[in-house]
Amino acid sequence: MLTPESDHCRYFVELAFDGTEYCGWQVQQGQPSVQEYLSGSFSTLLKESVSLTGCGRTDSGVHASHFVAHFDISRPIKDPEQMVRRLKRYLGKSVRVDRIEPVRPDLHARFQAVSRTYHYLIDLNGSPFHSRYSWRLTLCLDIGNMNQACRYLIGKHDFTSFTKLHSDAKTPFCTVYEAGWEQKDGFLIFRIRADRFLRNMVRAIVGTLVEAGKGKIHPEKVLQVLDEKNRSSAGTSVPACGLYLTRVDYEPVDFNIHPVSPFPNLIRVS
Repeated sequence: MLTPESDHCRYFVELAFDGTEYCGWQVQQGQPSVQEYLSGSFSTLLKESVSLTGCGRTDSGVHASHFVAHFDISRPIKDPEQMVRRLKRYLGKSVRVDRIEPVRPDLHARFQAVSRTYHYLIDLNGSPFHSRYSWRLTLCLDIGNMNQACRYLIGKHDFTSFTKLHSDAKTPFCTVYEAGWEQKDGFLIFRIRADRFLRNMVRAIVGTLVEAGKGKIHPEKVLQVLDEKNRSSAGTSVPACGLYLTRVDYEPVDFNIHPVSPFPNLIRVS
């Protein structure tokens, strides 16, 4: 999409990936990343150097059923749908591109995102077939307590207690719009939506909520954890394998998203 103010074409990409074998989205020296793999694939097929910018980072081993990135090229893609089909044939099984869409040259996949949604999946049955994509936890948890604890996360808070020490985030404040648990088909599924997330934040939150589910802490303890602004006050981070980025939202005037449900037999993401 060339304009008088721009000498490049910008495209948004909607994709999904199995994060098991990757160090996360972000390029890291000497480790396989989704960003590096996809940028190389686009460069090969488009026959020019392409660097993808993601809507955010994901930790090593974290999955995404819906992820958004953007890239710039010097000339328009004649048939984006055909490019999607070519990428599906070219890419391995761990990454899938669902859509390529031209956008304004100033639209940024990370900075223009208005909210992000994560799900965490706990396998209560301990199936060996789900070990790559959920946390095996064959315990009886009190979902009522866990959902009561979620209430204290809603709103704008300082989430220092739920992020890695010495985080490079510009601000520890995040606004959580919704958070809650449901049990379905032998799984516990946690859903949380916020304007932004800190590194390791969701996994630390889940670890704390599970403590409430075990009866080890009272749901109101979450308020104390937030106030103390100390990572050691929160629960242990849960394994990355159960965490999924499932939706990234933008203003409709900028970009209408088409997310795919990460657990079609368990939960419908809307």
